[in-house]
Amino acid sequence: MTPLAHQRLDTFLEQLGSKTPTPGGGAVAGTTGATAAALANMVVAYSLGKKNLAEHQPALEQARAALTNFTRLFLRLADEDAAAYALVSELQKLPEADERRKRDLPAAAAAALDVPLAALAAACDLLRLVESLADKSNRFLRSDLAIAGVLAEAAARGAWWNVSVNLPSVPDQSVRSRIEHDGLAMLDDAAQRRARVEAACR
Repeated sequence: MTPLAHQRLDTFLEQLGSKTPTPGGGAVAGTTGATAAALANMVVAYSLGKKNLAEHQPALEQARAALTNFTRLFLRLADEDAAAYALVSELQKLPEADERRKRDLPAAAAAALDVPLAALAAACDLLRLVESLADKSNRFLRSDLAIAGVLAEAAARGAWWNVSVNLPSVPDQSVRSRIEHDGLAMLDDAAQRRARVEAACR
């Protein structure tokens, strides 16, 4: 599949709406995170060089670099999620006694879990950065910053759905419980940060 960064938006949406396993929810979570980061970056772009924000310019410069990296990271994770899911889907269609299935499915299932876990963590990190911009950025773009926060939380929640649907593939109950506990804690943190971003932007 063509990397998302090289696709037209209409092409991606057409593929997303078709009867194919990928792109799917993982790609949507990733592109939502990338969109959130890009939108926050626009807020930063309109904040750099502002005299009334002079004291925040170093922090804004750092934020610009970080948000650019977040956009690239989320697009890469979206591609990795699609690839991981496609491999799991392919292997699960093989007979249970098939040697390739027995050899490769555990690692493929682990990847299908690890990628959305990384996306969840990245979305939470993005929300921390978006929250930090609330008192350092151009107030004329507060609605854009609020939307970036909403989208970042949506990316976190979307990533968690892809984690939870793959949790049954983890054989160790204690590991499953730890992942679930940590994931739900991150979701709660994301919700609180999104609420604070919206409150600060009102």
